[in-house]
Amino acid sequence: MKKLLLALLGLAAVAAAPPSPLPHWSIGEAQRLADWLDSAAEDGLAPVAALAPVVRTAIGGRDAAELDRIATSAAVRLLAAERTGCCHASLRAGWHIPADQPAATAEEVTTALARGELETLFAAARPSHPNYLALRRAYAGERDPATRANLAANLDRWRWMPRQLGTRYLLVNAAAFEATLWDRGKEVGRWEVIVGKTRSPTPVFAATITGVTFNPWWEIPPSIAAESVAGLMRRRPAEAARRGYVIQGGRYRQRPGAENALGRMKLVMRNPFNVYLHDTPTQGLFAKDVRAFSHGCVRVGDALGLATTLLSELPGWDKARTEALVAGRKTVTITLAQPLPVYIAYFTAEPDGDGIRYFPDVYSRDKGQPAPGDDETCPR
Repeated sequence: MKKLLLALLGLAAVAAAPPSPLPHWSIGEAQRLADWLDSAAEDGLAPVAALAPVVRTAIGGRDAAELDRIATSAAVRLLAAERTGCCHASLRAGWHIPADQPAATAEEVTTALARGELETLFAAARPSHPNYLALRRAYAGERDPATRANLAANLDRWRWMPRQLGTRYLLVNAAAFEATLWDRGKEVGRWEVIVGKTRSPTPVFAATITGVTFNPWWEIPPSIAAESVAGLMRRRPAEAARRGYVIQGGRYRQRPGAENALGRMKLVMRNPFNVYLHDTPTQGLFAKDVRAFSHGCVRVGDALGLATTLLSELPGWDKARTEALVAGRKTVTITLAQPLPVYIAYFTAEPDGDGIRYFPDVYSRDKGQPAPGDDETCPR
């Protein structure tokens, strides 16, 4: 009984004990925070970098509580900015790629402070993708205000991307009219693409590629059917038949063949926009520098080469096998060995060897003026 009473008294004492006090910022930790705030200027985060002298002023004062308040607040601002940006919210309209960064909190900062892990916390918040790091280096050395503004906007776009993109993934940059395949942090393939017109822009979103359909049927979206196909079938039925247009079950479709708008292959990537990567019979458009011609989908140059590359993880898959399936003229879907993330993004600046390439802002997204359809989620 005595032992039980002692145990209960012990529990009561623990329950009645006041919570552990929040850790205090030492002078050294606050000075290091100020250094991190200074470095934020090289990330295009000038409003956050402006907090460095505020922290240093607090360090010079004699009020420990005031230093704790100012340093914690500045650290939360820095953490939030490194994770999700600070200055380009209007450019994020129509950006449908989910981020994987949590909201920054004072509790998170004070926990890291108590454990001596502030450096680790801030370092992990900053994107580590090679393209981000190259843009950051370029921004730090750039002096032209307009170019710095462009680089800062694209640094923020990388902060809106997931930190964990996948071991192997496909990245489409609509502004560059290119798609790149990445494997273990390195670019391993590049393809030219055609994207949406300015009045039907390719949306920014993420999806998962699960397979490749060869000799696909085209399920024509109602908007496109109303715009052109339905009228063609009424006015020139013979031409419509030659081009493979049919109505089945109340839906407009196009048979596989040389005229098919999807060409010889389509990637299986379910998404709410009805936007896909596919082949195209209009190969001549790839000779253009600015390739914004589609209704929103992404047409791929050397589409069969892309299909072969994505399927190459299957045993014995090669170019000859791809060409044999196409030649068979049957609609066949081949499942990838592993699902592949695909990100349809928009970067108007990206690294190119030792320099930076700048692309035309075809959708005016750098101006914070979303192109028509940027906030829509209806099929294209």
